[in-house]
Parts: sequence; C-alpha cells; structure tokens
Amino acid sequence: MTFYDFEAKTLKGENLSMNTYAGKVVVVVNTASKCGLTPQYEGLEKLYEKYKDAGLVILGFPCNQFGKQEPGSAAEIDSFCQVNYGVSFPMFEKIEVNGSDAHPLFKWLKGRLGSILGSKIKWNFTKFLIDKNGRPVKRFAPTTKPKKMEKMIKELLGRS
Repeated sequence: MTFYDFEAKTLKGENLSMNTYAGKVVVVVNTASKCGLTPQYEGLEKLYEKYKDAGLVILGFPCNQFGKQEPGSAAEIDSFCQVNYGVSFPMFEKIEVNGSDAHPLFKWLKGRLGSILGSKIKWNFTKFLIDKNGRPVKRFAPTTKPKKMEKMIKELLGRS
C-alpha cells in the first residue's frame, strides 16, 4: 500500500484521491485554527508558494482532537485559513488522527513513521513528509517550524 491508495474529502466535501499528487513531494499536516501552533500556517504557505512549481504540495487536515482547537465547520475553517494566512494549499474535511476513528491515511502514516511516543500523534501540526514515490520519509514534531523542513524538501525535490 502507498500514499496514492488513499482518498479524503476536501473542505468542499468532494472525494479526492491522493493519486492526484503522484510524482510530487507531499507534506501532510493535521491543523487547527485555535492552537498556539496555528501561526505555522504562515510558514507552511511560504514553503508551498516557494516550491509548488517545483513539485511540492502541502495537504492540511483539520483536527479537533487536541483541546477542541478546531471547532469550526468546513466553511469556517476555509474562511479562517484564507483570511488570516492566505492558505492556498489543499485543505480537507475535519478528521480524527488518533483512536479507532482515525482517518485511514493517518493510521497508515503513523504505522510507517512512529515517534518517541510510539505511533500516536501528540498534538496539532504534526507533519509527515512523503517522497515523489508515495513513501513516507520523515515525521516532524508539532513544534518543528515549517522552515526547518525546507532542506529535506529541497533534497526530495532534487534542488539541493
């Protein structure tokens, strides 16, 4: 099984296959609008703008499992991301990332890239980096600023 075998619903409620992103370097991140780490949207957007033409895509998955920090509807999440951070990368419907109701993509990612806490996601803005072949290569902690991923992203894009 690869990253490309999964699908998720966009904020507009449309099913989207991850196969759409075949051949791209992908960052998958669980997000929240009312989190101390929410300003990471700005850094994620900067990375996306800088490298999207080279083959980078960032996929945001809102999650309300940590301190109820993503209480909004899909429309509210979309508006918040646009107005406050100018987010232009793809955003998906709110999901769960831990527990029995975790989205299958996150179950798979956690199984491939555990952390010092095991496979469980600790908080919002955990980031998974996936290579052009759909293989997860690195997991970044919630507190890791997006800029710290840039070197590895450039390497995977072949721009080091």
